[in-house]
Amino acid sequence: MKMNKIALACGIAMLGLSSIAAADISANIGVTSNYVWRGLTQSANSTAFSGGIDYSHESGLYAGTWISEAWDDYELDFYGGYGGEISGVSYDAGLIYYSYSSDSESDFAEVNANVGWNFLSAGVAYVISAEDAVEAVEEDLYFYIGAGFDLPEDFSIGLTVGFVEPDGDDDADADDYTHYQIDLSKSAGDFGDVTFSLSDTDLDDTDAPGEDSDMRFFVSYSKEF
Repeated sequence: MKMNKIALACGIAMLGLSSIAAADISANIGVTSNYVWRGLTQSANSTAFSGGIDYSHESGLYAGTWISEAWDDYELDFYGGYGGEISGVSYDAGLIYYSYSSDSESDFAEVNANVGWNFLSAGVAYVISAEDAVEAVEEDLYFYIGAGFDLPEDFSIGLTVGFVEPDGDDDADADDYTHYQIDLSKSAGDFGDVTFSLSDTDLDDTDAPGEDSDMRFFVSYSKEF
């Protein structure tokens, strides 16, 4: 989350959306060697632990919360939305509020919409509100396309290409960029899921803060209860 549950942080959302079949409450835990969101590290290239709780209703409505280590802080996300399926095409629309435990001026809210068909998926997100410290991200636009495939022995592979278009404060020093990610996941049944990810962007060292222009390899583990 940044709507990850970890799975989303690793790009697993690209594998497509499914309709909610019945009311359900679930929880999840995860750890990743690097919390990467839209091609950029959120954990200073360090390990991050996470966990969340989700509620889904048979009508298609859902809500949840997710917490993760992020930089020297904690990110707490609140989200809700509606999803379903029509003629084999899955759809989802929702709202996410990103908050930070020690810096409320970094909080922001985003609306998003996603569709999936067969092995393909696509989505768009738009920042509708941001606090003073991140006013520059207000009106930021993000969209992605993805593909996911099942492999033998409970493996799966996902591919994502996403584009970030900053469109907030005119004085903000922000650049458009494209990110690319490939994820190889292994389901271990009751043990959980392990994902190996490779992520890169078209930013160069002068565009990116810190080492954000570097290609990254990271490993993640998640389990749902």
